[in-house]
Amino acid sequence: MKAPAFAYVKPASLPEAFELLQHPNAKILAGGQSLIPSLNMRLSSPELLVDITGLPGLSEIKVLNGFVRIGTLVTHTRIEQSPEIKKHIPLLAQAVPHIAHAAIRNRGTIGGSLALADPAAEYPACAVALEAVFILKNKTTERRVKAEQFFKGLFETDLKPGEILTAAEFPVAGKSDRSVFLELTRRQGDYAIIGLAVHNSNFVYFGAGSMPVVAKNASSKKTLKEAKAALAKDLNPPADLYHSSATKLHLAGVLLERAWNMLTT
Repeated sequence: MKAPAFAYVKPASLPEAFELLQHPNAKILAGGQSLIPSLNMRLSSPELLVDITGLPGLSEIKVLNGFVRIGTLVTHTRIEQSPEIKKHIPLLAQAVPHIAHAAIRNRGTIGGSLALADPAAEYPACAVALEAVFILKNKTTERRVKAEQFFKGLFETDLKPGEILTAAEFPVAGKSDRSVFLELTRRQGDYAIIGLAVHNSNFVYFGAGSMPVVAKNASSKKTLKEAKAALAKDLNPPADLYHSSATKLHLAGVLLERAWNMLTT
């Protein structure tokens, strides 16, 4: 299929981008690895694409006081290769090789993935597990939103008209912190059937609902047996073309057991 007709503008600065976003049906284009397919499938039909690729100040990874700030235009490949990410945010380092294929990771960006809020994507669950904070800006103000409050539903976020997600801040992992990332796919690079991002006692599933699902009941249990029994209270995963809800819940338990064993060895 072909994308619907749209206008395209590449602003030279962030203020110019904010002005363009005043258009009532404008949409941001970053890496384009999620947006372009949705355009081609007519799932999205903006009148104006505002290409923020290359805007200064949005492609940096900075280690600051107790957290790592990742600019919205940082690609998956840069995260995968970053020694700072590997050292300070090991959960992201574990997750990024699971994202699609190398060609996609070369162009896709963390900001694009987070702003799209695909429930099967890896980054949103990691951000919730790590208690990340997102920086949202418009032409006049800046606000900070916790990851768990940012995701509102299927492809829905707390982004308001005219706002851009400019960066995400992740707490630096402490010496005693433990992280595990797991997912099950039919083939390498496919969307996950079910996935799990764990940081300490935060167990967050993806592919299990319309947005990242925090397994609060399971996370609070002291034994694996109790945690697996509590999982049914946390998850009611939707069926897909190949797997029933019951199958996905069973697989969620499999991942829980694997992660639990990895965290306790």
